[in-house]
Amino acid sequence: MTEPPAGWQPKLVALDIDGTLLKWVVGQGSTHEEVPPAVHAAVGRVLDAGAHVVLASGRAPHSMTTIADLLDLHGHGDRLWIVASNGSVLLRYPPEEIVHEETFDAAPAVAAILQRHPDALVAIEERGVGYRVSAPFPTGELGGEEIVTDIDELVAGPVSRVIIRDPQATADDFVQMAAELGLHGTDYVVGWTAWLDLSPVGVSKASGLAHVAEQLGVDRADVLAIGDGRNDLEMLRWAGRGVAMGQAVQEVHDAADASTGTVDEDGAATELDRWFRDASSLGSSTQGFA
Repeated sequence: MTEPPAGWQPKLVALDIDGTLLKWVVGQGSTHEEVPPAVHAAVGRVLDAGAHVVLASGRAPHSMTTIADLLDLHGHGDRLWIVASNGSVLLRYPPEEIVHEETFDAAPAVAAILQRHPDALVAIEERGVGYRVSAPFPTGELGGEEIVTDIDELVAGPVSRVIIRDPQATADDFVQMAAELGLHGTDYVVGWTAWLDLSPVGVSKASGLAHVAEQLGVDRADVLAIGDGRNDLEMLRWAGRGVAMGQAVQEVHDAADASTGTVDEDGAATELDRWFRDASSLGSSTQGFA
């Protein structure tokens, strides 16, 4: 665990959404679409200080702009940068404008996975609508409309991201499967449950943020990133300061420079308040957990 130099303050704050800004619904693979007041206030102080806030998530663009609205991120003038689909899609908002997208041929990887998990569900983003799916996903796990589509049609052309979900398996099952298959031609990340994201090789939240930071003229040393999932590993390693949420798996803590409280403890606000505090809080200590 390392600490930034004395007097350091981030110029860009990269924030994961689910499990970082939003709290999980108990017993479901979804989060409450509600930003806790402490997190909202802390993000507001980041913007007031003149730093950039960039949302970085595995979510599709249409379900990230709604969180930007909840956070009032666009109330400070400049159009936002958003890193969506685990770095495969970069957009500006508002209005929503896709400025960069990475795609790949997912058919071979999907076929290999379905040989191992023939009952697994497959989803591809349907821009601005929701997802095309091989069969309906568990309630609340995907945002927007679900359009049932034949598997061959789902992966017939280039895609930016594929979701594989098997409600009958575990995250450990998927970690082992992904390691054994190698998934040549793709990068992958396993979620909290048996949820696998496939993306183009070399594409991650880190690669997306590197592009955004370059556009904004911000050095990676001046970036603070906060996240809780395996899809945050590259981002936490890339940023000048990477911080893991308290409930993250050990692999995520190991990749981070520091850890903060859990999402239920508003850990993101705790970390942000270390670097961006208003006058009323200067007398109190809001240190993260090393």
